[in-house]
Amino acid sequence: MEPVLWLLFSGGGVLSALFLPVLVFLLALALPLGWLSTPEREPMLQLVGNPLTAVVLLGLCVLSLFHWAQRFRYTLFDGLRLKRHQRLINAVVYTVAILGSAAALAVVWQAVAARSR
Repeated sequence: MEPVLWLLFSGGGVLSALFLPVLVFLLALALPLGWLSTPEREPMLQLVGNPLTAVVLLGLCVLSLFHWAQRFRYTLFDGLRLKRHQRLINAVVYTVAILGSAAALAVVWQAVAARSR
């Protein structure tokens, strides 16, 4: 199972490094500061509800969550020296990643369903 977790970690790190700075710039800086006009609801729903965009956003969320889980797990193991609680830490961090992934799937699913109406 460990190679699969490292694969998810690596994929999440790469996607996060490529896409999150752009999303943070657009959604946390450019739009609130008025550098860009706020998009209307319908065109934004058409964009996010597009199946290809939905898959990319879902992949970004899922892989970023698993990247976080692996990084946080080793921070607790090595940084805080809690390796003796390995089973509990593994269960908690990967459960959070799976639940977050399910929540991301639900949100993306709603966007795709709303677009088709």
